[in-house]
Amino acid sequence: MENLDSAVLSTSLPAIAVSLDANPLHLSLAITAYLFSLAVFIPVSGWLADRFGARNIFRLAILIFMLGSVGCGLSQTLSELVMSRLFQGLGGAMMVPVGRLVVLRTVTKAEMVTAMAWLTTPALLGPIMGPPLGGFITTYFDWRWIFWINVPIALIGIVLVTRFIEDSREVGVPPLDLRGFAIAGLGLAAAMFGFETVGRGIVPLGVSLGLLAVGALLLALYVLHARRSTHPIIALSLLQIRTFRIAMIGGSVFRLAHGATPFLLPMMLQFGFGMSAFQSGMVTFAGAAGALTMKMTARPILKQFGFRNTLVGNALIVGLSIAAIGLFGPQTPAGIVFGVLLTGGFFRSLQFTSVNTLGYADVPPERMSQATSFASMMQQLSLTMGVAVGAAALHLVLQMRGSEQPTAGDFPVAFFALGAISALSALVFLRLAPDAGAEVSGKRITQTKLSPSPGE
Repeated sequence: MENLDSAVLSTSLPAIAVSLDANPLHLSLAITAYLFSLAVFIPVSGWLADRFGARNIFRLAILIFMLGSVGCGLSQTLSELVMSRLFQGLGGAMMVPVGRLVVLRTVTKAEMVTAMAWLTTPALLGPIMGPPLGGFITTYFDWRWIFWINVPIALIGIVLVTRFIEDSREVGVPPLDLRGFAIAGLGLAAAMFGFETVGRGIVPLGVSLGLLAVGALLLALYVLHARRSTHPIIALSLLQIRTFRIAMIGGSVFRLAHGATPFLLPMMLQFGFGMSAFQSGMVTFAGAAGALTMKMTARPILKQFGFRNTLVGNALIVGLSIAAIGLFGPQTPAGIVFGVLLTGGFFRSLQFTSVNTLGYADVPPERMSQATSFASMMQQLSLTMGVAVGAAALHLVLQMRGSEQPTAGDFPVAFFALGAISALSALVFLRLAPDAGAEVSGKRITQTKLSPSPGE
């Protein structure tokens, strides 16, 4: 439900902009508001699951998401839509980490790659179905139905969670770090909203810069708080684990490049190439289809090449595939467009599965709840930044051209920049040891194993 909603929304943004009489670039707020809400509230999800039980939190998350969807469908202005998306994000923030935590606590390290690949397979059905479905609904019905269809899905979800998820909870859960949650939440909110709005005319430039400064200050204060707190809401000490640290840093850079693509590509196809929402959706779903085909091959690829070689090579391949989108034009054959998106989706999904698995490879079982919350927060933060970077690059090109309506020639710069960012993440993954995560990937290292680095 969550992934379907996001994929449908990206395809429908141009039509929503017309309906709400809003600037198409400002509609990125409808995406980033949701991602921002995830980043702020995800840190508390692990604690809630430990304290109140995974089943109860799962059901509550679905209910909140459903109510937020109803609010989106009833929205008459951009502000109302953004506020409803923020509420939706509160529910989404408790879904993914809790589900991942249940899986990670029940599989061995040798099964982790396969488990993580299967765990994301249902989520990939959303991006595959979303663009065609969103385009069809928007073109032939009303964009508001993309939110209202979540109601029956959510009700079915609540029944299934009640039936199949055990009511497991931890014993001796420490008290919630309310002070840390407040500092980190406000810091993330200020920094992300400041970054999203800077230089784009949504609010005065001074307000954006002020929010960035306040956010940086609060996040710095949180670092000091985390060092003194016995049980911080975001456990920065996890970064002492080398594989977790590299997965977080390299994965964040990579996701930043990926996060902007679902926002920019439908806009380029519709505003730049003159496609309808349905035609656009039938093209953009190719990336998700490629991602789905990867799931059966993740395990043998990692076993053959290991985490370091796979992550470095993938970062470069995906970077080229994103940059190649900038070479598309209205006359580009559909087969070439489909092939580039399909190939890029395959390697992008392999990268996500590899990064996600590597991050948990050396995390002790008793810290898995902290790790899933930390990793999910970083994922959503980087995706939010990616949408903002893509929108800012497009806005800069439009300002230089003196126009508010994007055309086909305005998008290449943004895609070239995003491709370069993706390729740069390879420099982070080069810092992995040749045998990093070998117990999880199954790759045999013939050379003498090096002594582990501190914290590895």
